[in-house]
Amino acid sequence: MIIVGAKGFAKELLQIVSVDMEMPDDAIVFFDNMSTDLPDKIFNRFKLLKSLEAVKDFMVSSGDASFVLGLGNPRLREKLHDEFILLGAVPKTVISKNAEIGSFDVKLGEGTSVMTGARISNAVTIGKGCLIYYNAIITHDCQMGNFVEMSPGATILGRCTIGNYTMVGAGAIILPDVTIGNNVTIGAGAVILNDVPDNYTVVGVPGRIISKQ
Repeated sequence: MIIVGAKGFAKELLQIVSVDMEMPDDAIVFFDNMSTDLPDKIFNRFKLLKSLEAVKDFMVSSGDASFVLGLGNPRLREKLHDEFILLGAVPKTVISKNAEIGSFDVKLGEGTSVMTGARISNAVTIGKGCLIYYNAIITHDCQMGNFVEMSPGATILGRCTIGNYTMVGAGAIILPDVTIGNNVTIGAGAVILNDVPDNYTVVGVPGRIISKQ
């Protein structure tokens, strides 16, 4: 399996891939073709691929074309997701064994990552390429678009709709029946009482719009 990225979040995602999924070291590689300060092996154990040609070679030699998105920014997640799809790679949804996922009418899109302590209730739909970070909570009847990032401890309460590319900051709370547009940034600790249109940044308690992106 290829972990796309080799810093920050990619190292956290390794915990699920290596430990929870019990994949052997030689079946896991990282990819980063931008950084110049990385060793040839991450943690002196996992090979680093530094070009898309190296990715192609790995998929052929290993017979494994699966990948997970080991980076946080929604737009960058989409960009690399699409690049890897063009290579013939296959996005995988990964879920920590210590996350709680409802048993009824839960849909998780391809390439979504659900981290330790996250809780997803019943009747929830989450799009592709999303990141549900540590201890995030999504309650009943919520709909989430593609490439959404929920930071640690963020909470989305019942019947909310979250648009594509939106980032929900650490500890933020979105109250029931709120609709959040596409490409919205919600600041850490914000409490969102009302709908937010596309392309805005919202902070504070209660949440207030401070800028347009």
